[in-house]
Amino acid sequence: QVHLVESGGGSVQAGSSLRLSCAASIRIYSSSFMGWFRQAPGKEREFVAGLRWSGNTYYTDSVKGRFTISRDSANNAMHLQMNSLRTEDTAVYYCALARKGYSRNPEDFDYWGQGTQVTVSS
Repeated sequence: QVHLVESGGGSVQAGSSLRLSCAASIRIYSSSFMGWFRQAPGKEREFVAGLRWSGNTYYTDSVKGRFTISRDSANNAMHLQMNSLRTEDTAVYYCALARKGYSRNPEDFDYWGQGTQVTVSS
């Protein structure tokens, strides 16, 4: 079984930063794609950012220039550095892994973490 565990969420004021982490229970291969999704109450699950373990990164338009996704191959982990947080970033953030490669569609992801809450207040 593959287990993904998110950490780093919290409650912060607008304009501040948080760093989310996702640790995997297995070694991540270069063909894998890992991403972050978020879901706010009453809204659909939304792709936020993702990366090919081989290097390519992807972002939804609303976080470009503010969020940075990165990998930590030695520790089978990835991170999401979130700067200049806004109230609309408030959501539960989920880490996910797709075995077959790049996708922004939640249905294409095989494994999910339990989620971590991010709350941004003005």
